[in-house]
Amino acid sequence: MSEKFSTDKAPRAVGLYPHSRRVGNLLFLSGIGSREAGTNNIPGNEYDSNGKLINYSIELQCHSVFKNVRTVLEESGSSWDKLIDVTVFLTNMKDDFETYNKIYAEYFKDNQPCRTTVEIKSLPTPIAIELKCIATI
Repeated sequence: MSEKFSTDKAPRAVGLYPHSRRVGNLLFLSGIGSREAGTNNIPGNEYDSNGKLINYSIELQCHSVFKNVRTVLEESGSSWDKLIDVTVFLTNMKDDFETYNKIYAEYFKDNQPCRTTVEIKSLPTPIAIELKCIATI
């Protein structure tokens, strides 16, 4: 038996999937990015007059994605301290890993889930970071 969760307090999904799904005492989060709930604004992104992305802030996006993950966890009946596994997708490992790793350490100094960080070519929206998480309930 499983239960699906979605919330208006987190960025809406870009496809047909829930924010999270509970199976037994585990909570599986769909990929959560740094877009802001309700606006789809991406903190730190700068665009030219044609709407092409010209600059972004991995620092602002890290803070935003961690906030979004916390929101989905809490809305789904879990919490930050119950995270057990985190997969992080970065679109620019070379330039962003050091900043991301420093900010990650601030957020996870008490709870240290397993972590995998991979670089990917792109994400479905112009974000630079996305997290896929597993937590307990």
